[in-house]
Amino acid sequence: MVKAIIYKSSTGHTLKYAKLLSSKLNIPYYTIKEAKSNLKSNDEIIYLGWVCANKICGINKVRNKYKIKCYGAVGAFPKHEDNIKNLKSLNNIKEPLFYMRGGIDFSKLKGFKKFVVKMVGNILKKENKDSQELVDLFKKGKSYVSEENIDEIVRYCK
Repeated sequence: MVKAIIYKSSTGHTLKYAKLLSSKLNIPYYTIKEAKSNLKSNDEIIYLGWVCANKICGINKVRNKYKIKCYGAVGAFPKHEDNIKNLKSLNNIKEPLFYMRGGIDFSKLKGFKKFVVKMVGNILKKENKDSQELVDLFKKGKSYVSEENIDEIVRYCK
């Protein structure tokens, strides 16, 4: 039985998904640090982490400590099956992985992270003339967090 959701969030999108999922599944949610004092090793969990350069952040801190029922990856890009397969492979995930679109919040980005996101926006503007929505996301920011984005992971966990 899943005891909790453990998450790592940078600008709050993953936290929002942890709260939504917690409400739907009626289980608590904790940061990685909070989980250390609230859970036991080998407790079954759901792990949610934000995606940065195809890496699910925080994954290595929970992978060998808890029994992971499934993973949730929260990223800025639209959901695509090829992206999910790539994330599973690059993060060495054997369990089910669910992708939830988060977004970009420039008010919470600082320093180098903010610089990198703006640089990606400039690259997308040059290379992706057909995707104005994506260019706008990386230039202005936007949240795509919604309850419907957790439907798959909720069905799997129930």
